[in-house]
Order: sequence, then C-alpha cells, then structure tokens
Amino acid sequence: MRTRVVQSISEISRDDWNALLSDGNPFVRHEFLHALEASGCAAAATGWYPCHVICEAEDGSLTGALPLYLKTNPYGEFVFDFAWARAYERAGLSYYPKLVSAVPFTPATGPRLLRAPDADAVVSELLLQEARELAQRAGASSLHILFPDHADQRIAQTAGMLMRKDCQFHWHNRGYQDFDEFLQTFTASKRKKARRERRRVSEAGIAFRTLCGDELEAGDWAAIMPLYAGTFLRRGREPYLNEEFFAHITAALPESVVVFAGYRESAMVGTAICFRSDTHLYGRYWGANEFVDSLHFETCYYQGIDYCIAEGLQVFEPGTQGEHKISRGFIPSETWSAHWLSHPEFAAAVDEYLSSERRHVDQYMDFLGEHIPYK
Repeated sequence: MRTRVVQSISEISRDDWNALLSDGNPFVRHEFLHALEASGCAAAATGWYPCHVICEAEDGSLTGALPLYLKTNPYGEFVFDFAWARAYERAGLSYYPKLVSAVPFTPATGPRLLRAPDADAVVSELLLQEARELAQRAGASSLHILFPDHADQRIAQTAGMLMRKDCQFHWHNRGYQDFDEFLQTFTASKRKKARRERRRVSEAGIAFRTLCGDELEAGDWAAIMPLYAGTFLRRGREPYLNEEFFAHITAALPESVVVFAGYRESAMVGTAICFRSDTHLYGRYWGANEFVDSLHFETCYYQGIDYCIAEGLQVFEPGTQGEHKISRGFIPSETWSAHWLSHPEFAAAVDEYLSSERRHVDQYMDFLGEHIPYK
C-alpha cells in the first residue's frame, strides 16, 4: 500500500470515497466535503487548505482516507486552542500553520480515519504516519483530529496522540410515541415550563413547516439565508456557509437536509438548518428576523425533538455549548479530540494541561447531571 496527499476531494471519485464509510454520517461523505470546497467555504480564502491523505492498494484501489486541512487560523473548528497559539507566540514560535482533520464548521462526532470494510488496521496507522510526515514537510506545528468517533479515538490514543475531552448536550430517544409522552418524563415544573414556551410561540401567530431537501427550492433558500446570515452578522462575523454551498448540498444530498421554518402567515420569521442520518439529527444553524419569546427554543430544540420522535431517530445533537439545553431535555455528553505537537516541550506541557482539564470536564458534567429535568 502507498499513501499520498490530494489537494481537492474532487481528485477522488465519489463512489470510491463513499465506499470507505461504514455508517450514515452525512458530514464525511464525498458530497458534503465537495460542496464545502466547490462553494469556496473550505478554501484558502477562509484558511482551510485541503490536503486529504489517502491510502491506495497496489492495484490503485482506495483503501483509506483522512479528511485533512492545513489551517492558518482557528476559524470554524469548535475545539479551542487559542491559549496554545498564544504560548507559542510568547516563546517566539509559530503555531500556524497546523494540520486539522475535521469537517469544516461542523462540531459533530464522526469517523475521521476512513477505511475500506476489508482493509487491515495498518491502513489507519499509515494515514496517521503520512499526516505527521506532511506536518513536518509543511512546517506545521501540530496535527489535530477533531470530534473523532470511538474507534478513531482508540486508534489516535494508541498512536500516542494527546486526548482532549469536552462536553456537548444531546437528546436521546427512549422510544417516545409523541412529544407529550416525552414531556411526561419531566418533573412537573420543567414540564410546565416547556409547554409554556411552546404556547408562547403559537400565541405569537407562528406555525412551523418541516422542509426536507427535495422540497427546498431556490426561493426557500432566498428566505432562509438572510435569517441564517443575520445570526453571524449581528456578532460582527461573516457566516460560515454561503448560498452556493446550500444549493450544492441540497442537490447532492437532499435526504440529509432538514429545515424547520416558522411562518407568520406567509412570511418566514425563524429557521433552523439541520442535517440527518438514519439515526441522528444534527442541529447546525439558526436565525430569526425578530425577537419572539421562546422562538429560539421552539425552532432549535422542540421542533427537532418532535421530528426525531416522528422519524424514529435515536439522537439529536443540536450543536456546541448551551447549558440552557439541559432544561429542554438534553443531557451532558462527552466529545473528544486528539492532538500531536511536534515540539517536545510544548507537547509535554499540553499533556499535563489536558490531564487537569479532563478532571474539570468530568466534574462539570457530574454537576450538570444533577440538573437534568427528568424525574
């Protein structure tokens, strides 16, 4: 077998890449990564230089792949290493560029070390070895694997990478027949609060539609995009994704796109853009053009829970951060990242820091677990 680096996922055929996938995670599919690159969202202009590592058998068939980017900034990663970059700068060293294996702008756990079903475990080792060698050739300070699944966590740890723990808030389907049955698992006060929040949105004259990918048209995206972009612009930032990306992904993976849209009469006033697999719903982006009490909770959480129950999806991951999700039925759930730093002294210092940080994350999750709304 041999490894090499490709500077665009378009250099690999869609079918060959997707044949490496063993689950329905939409974010590492060729279509999703290609849409990011083709739309210019994951490109040099945004600090995401594609340099995917692939592994090929002697006959040229694809046996493994590692989605990989050379990064010149921390934009769109959701695993925050600002302190590490500042420490490098104070020491007179450069933290950038660095290599990052991730799905740009997507803090969702999934496979990273992709491997053909009949491929040996050595393929994963070769991918990591090539990535570290690429880091050295490119003068990168480090290699990071963000939000790997359990299998890739074990591989990275066995390879000597440093493991970092964090926390998100996920909803789990316990076989609920409807939303009311789900609410029956709440304490009385929390159940009353959730019903009141949903009622406020209804009393404001807002009704929701669920738009799946094959139902979304250009006119829908023309209404959705200003709401989505406004969430970023109000914070002084450009939105991560553009309309071209959504046009690409809606055409290429319509079965993975789900949009919850709230309307007052015929005008869209709030929306949440989500993605799905056969088992998971992933909440990603939301926006509204006016303030309505509890509209955020209805759009981003309750609509998604309703959808999961109706569709039989097992897990709803609504995105990063947000302790307010707990009272809406989401529970603390661990996430991981893996890190290799080329500088031995910095690697040792980060290792010590991560050991302490993991203890704090465990304590934080234990504390939050005492405040879940369930009986």
